[in-house]
Amino acid sequence: MRVHRLIHVFDAPDLAAESGFWAALLDGTVEAEDDWHSVVVDGEWRMGFQLAPDHVPPVWPGGPQQQQIHLDVWVDDLAEAHERAMGLGARLLQAAPDPATTGEVFQVYADPAGHPFCLCRGPLPASEAAGS
Repeated sequence: MRVHRLIHVFDAPDLAAESGFWAALLDGTVEAEDDWHSVVVDGEWRMGFQLAPDHVPPVWPGGPQQQQIHLDVWVDDLAEAHERAMGLGARLLQAAPDPATTGEVFQVYADPAGHPFCLCRGPLPASEAAGS
């Protein structure tokens, strides 16, 4: 079996808010249909959003609607990414104990539909560091 594409699909009660948030955060664009939006980044389809009017956001951490999956978004400037995400409507769920540390840092957020995601910063993997 050859996998041609792997897309993360989020259920959302407000497709414009959800797809617009992720498109802006990832510097992408939205391709909208009635009950489905796609986010395209650098010419590639990266995320899908399916209309789910009865969507109940997960409660993080723990709760009656616990998260099933989340995204880790690795960035080079955590402070800049934080300001951008918050300006786009994210909610900070858990700040890093010391975001200025030089090690790996994870901060947990919720997107407009309440899906948890992390903004992460840390040393580049050797394969990426070698290419820079």
